[in-house]
Amino acid sequence: MKEKTLIILAAGMGSRYGGLKQTEKFGPNGEYIIDYSIFDAIKVGFNKVVFVIKEENYDLFRETVGKRVEDHIKVEYVFQNNDNVDKKYIIPEERVKPLGTAHAILCAKNKVHEQFAIINADDFYGRDAFKVASDFMNMNEKDIAIIGYKVNNTLTENGAVKRGLLKMEDGKLLEIIESSIETKDGKIEASPLSGKDSFVISENDLVSMNMIVFPANFFDYIEKNFDDFLKNNDLAKVEYLIPDVISKALNEKLLNVYIEPTIAKWVGVTYKEDKESVQNYINSLIKDNEYKNDLWS
Repeated sequence: MKEKTLIILAAGMGSRYGGLKQTEKFGPNGEYIIDYSIFDAIKVGFNKVVFVIKEENYDLFRETVGKRVEDHIKVEYVFQNNDNVDKKYIIPEERVKPLGTAHAILCAKNKVHEQFAIINADDFYGRDAFKVASDFMNMNEKDIAIIGYKVNNTLTENGAVKRGLLKMEDGKLLEIIESSIETKDGKIEASPLSGKDSFVISENDLVSMNMIVFPANFFDYIEKNFDDFLKNNDLAKVEYLIPDVISKALNEKLLNVYIEPTIAKWVGVTYKEDKESVQNYINSLIKDNEYKNDLWS
């Protein structure tokens, strides 16, 4: 059987949400959003999950999330810490946040030696997205695939959201435009984080929600560029981010980056006020028999 690994990025602090939202309960029997992600991943052929967490949260994850799923899929834990930072670089003591999503993936290098997909722990992706990722892994082990969501399927009523707007040609990525996106006067407006002028986009334009498939050797590329990141940035606040690494690899023409569209609806808890809508959406899927009321029974 082909090994399909899902790396779940769970070391973020959830600052806007106001707590460790990865273990907030959303399902009718205390299920977490992570439960539904892993359940969907198993359904479409994933057989290993790697949690990237803070070391101080290990007991919490092991006693909650881990115990729920370890009978259903192989589980590994890795800690996002600074052990892989060369001693010549000084991380300021006042920095609390991890070094970013690319660094989080790099921390899993010794546990993952095969093609893998990544997701955020606190996002609900929908089963079709996992199927799209799994199908790509069956066809292509050499390139990257970003699972592309229709932007209208990712918005919240509670404020602006940050999304990676995907510019593509013939199914391949040309550019990721990191933007703040919000509905204004019935139109969807994207404001690039670079400071460029805002523009209106279609509800069907595709965005990245950080569900991405990588070849096994991409760890080496992330590691190779990590030293440049440490050397050239203010380590008090700058993050080593996956979109930046992908864009660099794309510019260097090292590999293809495909956009694989999904019809799935994304829901998440960017803001405290989003929790009820996420719960309602999960309950509607249970009513439609997408999930059992008691997910792991």
